Amino acid sequence: MAQAAAAEGTDEERPLLGIGLKMASVTAFVTMSALIKGAGQLPPGQIVFFRSAFAILPILVWLALRGQMRGLLHTNRLKSHILRGLFGVTSMGLGFFGLTRLPLPDAVTLNYASPLVVVIFSALFVGESVRLFRWTAVVVGLIGVVIISWPKLTLLTTPGGMANDEALGVIAILCAAVMTAAAMIQVRGLVKTERTPTIVLYFSLTASVVGLATWFFGWADLTRLQVALLVMAGFCGGIGQILMTQSYRHAAMSTIAPFEYTSMILAVVIGYLAFGDLPTVWTLTGGAIVIGSGLFIIWREHRLGLERRAARRFQPPQ
Repeated sequence: MAQAAAAEGTDEERPLLGIGLKMASVTAFVTMSALIKGAGQLPPGQIVFFRSAFAILPILVWLALRGQMRGLLHTNRLKSHILRGLFGVTSMGLGFFGLTRLPLPDAVTLNYASPLVVVIFSALFVGESVRLFRWTAVVVGLIGVVIISWPKLTLLTTPGGMANDEALGVIAILCAAVMTAAAMIQVRGLVKTERTPTIVLYFSLTASVVGLATWFFGWADLTRLQVALLVMAGFCGGIGQILMTQSYRHAAMSTIAPFEYTSMILAVVIGYLAFGDLPTVWTLTGGAIVIGSGLFIIWREHRLGLERRAARRFQPPQ
């Protein structure tokens, strides 16, 4: 949803406030992931429902306080919203499946593959011009993803490997990264005509309905603790969305985006304190490569944006 948030423009350039809000949103999302992981290996659709349905309340309160409730559901692009929602729900379900089967640092770090896939999809399906520098960064970043994944994927070659939880978790999160990229491409189209609150609410509603529909395939009986963890995860998801949207109103996207990678540090700390998870050398090495590639892509996008604005400024009148 960063695309949508950034498209709304900034209220006032206050970089430190924007960075603070971004860091708070990252904390909310990592906390959400930890709460979901703490709830155990539940059906992904059941987790999607709680995550989405209970995120709606804080989002609606925020929109009401901003006076943005009027015409909230008005859209001429319902099919696009539903398609974006289906991509997002699929990504969410796969991501939650992987999250409950991998150490928290591994799950968070593998999600960094999404921006790399966005670059590929932008070139293939949107016709965006991607030059050598960005292609190189994407290839290097994907090598980092392979480094993180390889020790767990090799488990597939062992007896009973296809039933190995960690191997399946890696595959699920990598598939989730592809679905996330597809959803982000869809959002890029939606922000041209739709308000950010409309995009956010339609996604939350779509995810809630799809998640609820999986009840027919069997949900787990939850303990009170599991219910509490999932409800809190939903609230954290909604609050994280609000904080992220607000962060892009106070600072440029190129200023804010790099702080997304602080989630790896938080994941290491929370993963160790809550679950005893420690990142492996493979995770740290591959994560550093993926983060470096992502930061280069952000920097390159920023430079290209400056060049395009300079070209428009000095273009002679026709």
